[in-house]
This record gives sequence, structure tokens and C-alpha cells, in this order.
Amino acid sequence: MDTGMKIRKGAADDVPAILAMLDSAVVWLNERGVTDQWGTEPWSARPKAVRQVEQTVVEGSPWIAEIDGVPAGTLTLTPHPGPHVARVDEPELYVRLLATDARFHGRGVGAALLAHVVEETRRQGVSLLRVDCFAGSGGRLVAYYEHQGFTRTEPFTVGDWPGQVLEQRV
Repeated sequence: MDTGMKIRKGAADDVPAILAMLDSAVVWLNERGVTDQWGTEPWSARPKAVRQVEQTVVEGSPWIAEIDGVPAGTLTLTPHPGPHVARVDEPELYVRLLATDARFHGRGVGAALLAHVVEETRRQGVSLLRVDCFAGSGGRLVAYYEHQGFTRTEPFTVGDWPGQVLEQRV
């Protein structure tokens, strides 16, 4: 069955589309009562968040999932985590800014992007793929990543925001 989904390499000119997907994800989360993961304000309305996205995209490799030509999801692979997670002493790739546009939830966009970057990690000859996520809301996001083949490593907090690092050996 053709889902109409294609995954393509992104670039700096995709930042507006990435921000739009992150904004859509904030609305989707808020509609479900989850306000402590990414807050209630759109990413695009927060200058610090916009700079974070721009910097992450420049230092990493953004990937865009499109369904019938419409950006449906995104993530960026970087060679290291963000500043709140300890680096490891081996080569790794790190999943950052994973988001699905609310219009495409339930279509397997996140799973397709993660499967794609597992293969990309192998292609690059790297054996460690890591990600971190929000650990609140009953650990639903942590469970999602575990379902995608990741294993919990260390928990962390940023202020009162609970996080969890997970890894996958590829």
C-alpha cells in the first residue's frame, strides 16, 4: 500500500516548515491537556526557540517526511545532544526536534522518520543512535520511543521539566 509518504533531506530553507510543524504539535498537545511538554506558546513566537531550531538545523541533518508533497513530520540528526544531556565518549547520532504536523497524526510519520534515521545511522557507520524526550504525562512519550526500539538510559531534569534519554544500538 502506497501511503504517499516520502522522506527527503531537509535544509536551512526548511526552517519555516519545521517551525510550522512544531507549532502544530504544540496545539495538538495542548488540545490533549499536555501543556508542560512544549508549553502553550507556538515555537515560532518564541525568539529563543526559533534560534534553537535554526542552530540545530545548521549543525545537523534535517529530514522531512512529506505526504502527497505536504510536510508532515520532521527531525534533525546531530552528532551530539543538546546542552542538557551529557555527551558520550563514542561516535553517535542524536535525534532532535522530532515532530509530526497535527494533520498527520496516526499515519506513522514519526515511526517512518525514526526507521529512516536508524538506516542513516548505519549508513554513516555509526552504531549509537540516541534521543531524549519529555518524561512527564505518565511516560507516554518514553513508551513510544521504547516501542520504536529505543532503551532507556539516564533520566534528567531541566528546571522542573522531566526528561529521559534513550538509545538504540544499530
